Parts: sequence; C-alpha cells; structure tokens
Amino acid sequence: MPYIYAQAVRSSAEGHPMMRPLFFEFPDDPTSWLIDDQYFFGEALLVAPLFETGSTGRRVYLPPGTWIDYQTGRVYEGGRWHEIEAGPVPIIVLVRDHTVLPHIALAQSTMEMNWSRLELQVFSTDGAPARGWVALPGEAPMNCRFFRARMDPSCRKIRSRGACSGICNSARLAGEHEKGRPAPPLFRLCP
Repeated sequence: MPYIYAQAVRSSAEGHPMMRPLFFEFPDDPTSWLIDDQYFFGEALLVAPLFETGSTGRRVYLPPGTWIDYQTGRVYEGGRWHEIEAGPVPIIVLVRDHTVLPHIALAQSTMEMNWSRLELQVFSTDGAPARGWVALPGEAPMNCRFFRARMDPSCRKIRSRGACSGICNSARLAGEHEKGRPAPPLFRLCP
C-alpha cells in the first residue's frame, strides 16, 4: 500500500499514469514500443499478467537493466526476452534494480494501517545505492519523500529479498531526504 500511495501522489502531481506502457519508462528501447501485454505499475514494478487459465509462467520482455523477481528473488538481465515462472501468487512482478519499496503490515482495512511502522525493502543486486518514494496520508499532496539508501552492514537483516552477492537482504536502512538532509526519524530505521 505505501508504494501504491506514493506513486498515486506522484502520478497525480506530475500527470503521469499509474499503469504505464513499457515505452513510457524506456522510450529509447525499440522493443518496449511493441509490448502490449505487460506494463509498469508506477516507476519501479514491471507487471506481466498470466492470461491463460492454469498457466504458471510466460514469455516476458525486460527492458534494459537488471530486474529482480518480486516473489522469488531471481535476477534477470534486461534488453531481452525470458521465460519466467510465477511465484506462489499467479502473476509475474519484477522490480527494477536499485529500488527501495516501502511496505506496511497487513490490516483489515486502510483505516487500520499503522503508517508509523513502515519497512523499507532494498532491491539491489550489487549493494549500490537504491532509491524510492514514500508519501504519508494527511501530508501535503506533493510532500513525497525521496530516499537514497545503501545496505548498511552494521544492521542485521530483517528479510531476504532479491539478490546481493547471491542473497539480497532487505536490511534496515539509513535513508537520506531528497535535499541531502537526514531522513525524518520515522524512516531512519538504523540507529
């Protein structure tokens, strides 16, 4: 939910669609202009739906760059086609390398979500800085915070996700505010 909310705030302010054709994010990639059965959900998630009943995978085109399967953590090189199997949920979702995705605990309704307890998950195949956006309900419409994050080896792992030297960790992060100031305490997850 936090990713969707932040992307909705940005899309509204910038006039960009939430669901985007591949060429919207990769206008210089000729193959991205030909794909009509995959889309970006916001700027970081590439979605490839399964259209046939009972199918467990499909052929997916990945634009240039490195991509991490959201469900399995498998890493794919872009700029070419891949046969990809879906994880436990029957859909294929890939995360752009060097992305920070905000997560929140499950709740029965949005009213019960605890927005003061966000988890920032880093998807980085090489430990390089990652980036992402967070917006909180009730804040000014364009008070979306941009974060650059780097894996901090002094913090313990809190969840495995993606691939960093074989095992990508979603470690606690020390983020930076867009203007280079330290992140607000809510998002400074490393002491």
